[in-house]
Amino acid sequence: MQEIFARTALTSQGWRDNVRVTIDGDGRIASVASGAEPGAATVVPVLLPALSNLHSHTFQRAMAGLAERRGQEGRDSFWTWREVMYRFLDRLSPDGLEAIAAFAFMEMLEAGFCAVAEFHYLHHRAGGGAYADIAELSGRISAAATETGIGLTLLPVLYRHGGADRRQLQGGQLRFGNDPAGFESLLARAGEHMARLPADSVLGAAAHSLRGVGIDDIRAAMALRPDTPFHMHIAEQEPEIEEMLAVHGARPVEYLLGEVAVDGRWCLVHATHMNAVETERLARSGAVAGLCPITEANLGDGIFNAPPFRQAGGRLGIGSDSNVRISVTEELRQLEYSQRLKHRARAVLAEPGGSCGRALYDAALAGGRQALGRENGALEAGKWADLVALDPAAFAGVARGDAVLDGWVFAGGNDAVTDLWSAGRHVVRGGRHVAREAISGRYAATLEKLVAGL
Repeated sequence: MQEIFARTALTSQGWRDNVRVTIDGDGRIASVASGAEPGAATVVPVLLPALSNLHSHTFQRAMAGLAERRGQEGRDSFWTWREVMYRFLDRLSPDGLEAIAAFAFMEMLEAGFCAVAEFHYLHHRAGGGAYADIAELSGRISAAATETGIGLTLLPVLYRHGGADRRQLQGGQLRFGNDPAGFESLLARAGEHMARLPADSVLGAAAHSLRGVGIDDIRAAMALRPDTPFHMHIAEQEPEIEEMLAVHGARPVEYLLGEVAVDGRWCLVHATHMNAVETERLARSGAVAGLCPITEANLGDGIFNAPPFRQAGGRLGIGSDSNVRISVTEELRQLEYSQRLKHRARAVLAEPGGSCGRALYDAALAGGRQALGRENGALEAGKWADLVALDPAAFAGVARGDAVLDGWVFAGGNDAVTDLWSAGRHVVRGGRHVAREAISGRYAATLEKLVAGL
């Protein structure tokens, strides 16, 4: 049993003072009591339920800063960034992937994320040849999760084509490809790797995009894991819209909703370019819109149609995607600030009279919980003990009520995180991951090899 005492905490009944949280031996919250005494518990200023990161490609963490030079001709975009990624992938080994994943997972925990949905489409050797273990790289992601203690929802990705017209994969894409039979085998073997992880781990599945996978293959992939989360990229870039219109005569979200029963197990990542009808239909489907505001800004994707989506009851969460910068507060801040710039208004995603920081945090808690298929998101008995402790002094903040979240989201950063528990695993203490030195050393050595001559 572990015990935490918080001077103030956001419980399922709202903000309470002098809160003692007890964690059982399985990593779940056993009890939450307010008006308590510290006793021998770990004492923290502020305690919150921790967010889940609903979309990550961990290997891209090592690319941060490598794709920020403008080309000699034309306009830089997602598509030019992708060429850098393919050159980078040609050098990446299983050992390198594991070192990078561990470093990214460590940074997520230090930033206040308790768990991650890893959208894992890197499956094969450079050139497309299979490893002896078809799920070798899924196993490396699982090993990195074990080392860091992050909660893992692993989403092996089916990726089959190079475009909506079903052209063949080429170049760097060959490391991603599978046919349905190969994907079924990969998923089964990934499940064997995941079986070694703690009980809070989840194995789901994903399709890369409507550019990469046809509708029949999407249905087949969904059927392999019928009771777990299913994720897919959609409507991220304007050329994707144009390609879908040319091939199928419909926009991506419009086409998907017309062909597949999208429901609460789905997370549609980005969904940046939707018209009014698509926005309302997606909101009413019960699926989560997986927003990655830092990456979407970095790649120049565009701005999500948030106000009408939320007004129609839409659910959203946040992810770190390319991991160019890993930060709970900066993802939420970028989401709100993009809406302020677009609509020339303040507190766009807050309820009338309500806290903007609280509205953003509550939405991301609920959306992340649903997208990961994880029993967390609240300080209440029976939930996984996914908890983050803050020191408001790090952002000169008020340590009471929703002002804590307004201060952290709009004036704070990762340095406010003092402690983090993932399913009861106390992996961040005093602002640092308990294995930071070893993980950082392996990452530095890996990075040096990868970038030499890139």
